[in-house]
Amino acid sequence: MTGASWRRPPAYEGAWLAAMPAVFVLIWSTGFVVARYGMPHAGPMWFLAWRYVLSIGAFLVWIAIVRAAWPRGRAQWLHLAVTGVLMHALYLGGIWGAVRSGIGAGTSALVVGLQPVLTAIWVSAVQGNEHRVAPRQWFGLALGLAGLTLVVWRKLGAGEVTAFNLVLCLMALLAITTGTLYQKRFVEPCDVRTANTVQLLAALLVTAPLAWLEDAPFAWHPELIGAMAWSVLGLTLGGSSLLFLLIQRGAATRVTSLLYLVPPCTALMAWLLFDEALGALVLAGLALTASGVWLVVRSPGPGLGGAGRAREVSSRRL
Repeated sequence: MTGASWRRPPAYEGAWLAAMPAVFVLIWSTGFVVARYGMPHAGPMWFLAWRYVLSIGAFLVWIAIVRAAWPRGRAQWLHLAVTGVLMHALYLGGIWGAVRSGIGAGTSALVVGLQPVLTAIWVSAVQGNEHRVAPRQWFGLALGLAGLTLVVWRKLGAGEVTAFNLVLCLMALLAITTGTLYQKRFVEPCDVRTANTVQLLAALLVTAPLAWLEDAPFAWHPELIGAMAWSVLGLTLGGSSLLFLLIQRGAATRVTSLLYLVPPCTALMAWLLFDEALGALVLAGLALTASGVWLVVRSPGPGLGGAGRAREVSSRRL
């Protein structure tokens, strides 16, 4: 049975599509938890290189079982390679390198959390009236940014900020934003498993040489093994695949606005797993962020005119 020949029932598929954003946010939010467990036992580039190798192996097994189709044409392979370098090698490398070099998790989350605003500004400025961000969505983005700031405010002074680790965070922000917009513009709909494999191969080609320059020891500690297993099975096979599908199916602004929910969810996970306190500011930030994301991603009403309808049509075509 091939991936193309098997079809989910319409009701099942509809329920899964509705749940995809929430599942993505929950999976993506575990990234800092994984870093906390795994990074003391390995350098960031070595960890990521092994993550890519194991993820590629897992995807190849999955592809062989379902006989998934590979992308067609050199152009699509090139576009997928570019997104792989941006959204895996540079984004993850920047974040993990910055945290390793001393910046606080809250500070890095705040910097990368600016992605929805950066995406909205780019879409509104470059793509014209057809893709203009509606006033309601701008208000939602502002609410989300305010909520995000409240959530991470108490963590801003937790790590020493240097020019080096701040540049790494800004690189990660630009990489994930550019990668999202590039994929939406140039990557045609294709099988998510083979597409992810091409992306990871490109990321590995960039990351592996950097790993050899690290002098941090790599020890297969139980915490490292657990972090690696979840990084491969949860974050890469699960989270990255969901992000790929969400970008294919939705407008860029609506997809990236979901990333506003990641730092608040991470704060909740830290409270559950590590007994980190949740103060009144954090709880208020959670409420603001949830409200802002709802304003951005809710179905456009009649008052949104052509821009809202264009986003709906674009989403349906995918």
